[in-house]
Amino acid sequence: MRFLFLLFIIIPIIEITLLINVGQAIGAWYTVGLVLLSAFIGVNVLRYQGLSTLARAQQRLNAGEMPAREMIEGLVLAVGGALLITPGFVTDVIGFCCLIPFTRQLLVKMLISRFTLVAASHSRSAFEDPGFQQGPEPGPRRVDPRSNGKGETIDGEYRREDD
Repeated sequence: MRFLFLLFIIIPIIEITLLINVGQAIGAWYTVGLVLLSAFIGVNVLRYQGLSTLARAQQRLNAGEMPAREMIEGLVLAVGGALLITPGFVTDVIGFCCLIPFTRQLLVKMLISRFTLVAASHSRSAFEDPGFQQGPEPGPRRVDPRSNGKGETIDGEYRREDD
């Protein structure tokens, strides 16, 4: 959470400083023109890349496969498009990295490996749970934490009859 807070504070400061420096070097109107040009180019590249990603996702669906990679690419494309619309040069560079296929593939690989690592470290199989009982053979019994160890929890079904 602190990382995001710092990101939303530091990036605008860097962008403003860079826009001022570029504006002083080449002129204010040329700087505004560059920002608008990058947004225009970015939106067009986003449209093309988005359509190609959508076509690949449809091909995978037609083949009976889950288009997980294409879904993550779509997310990266959306972030890249938002960054390109945001005025500034740093966000434009990051946004173009999200849209260019080679760098987008690298970002997707990093995200997949990160998500896989986080998911593996936070998940536990039911078979690793010592209180899990599978099948009819007896196993350890779970004690209801609210009972302070004075009773057992009995699983069952109920039916409400309001007539």
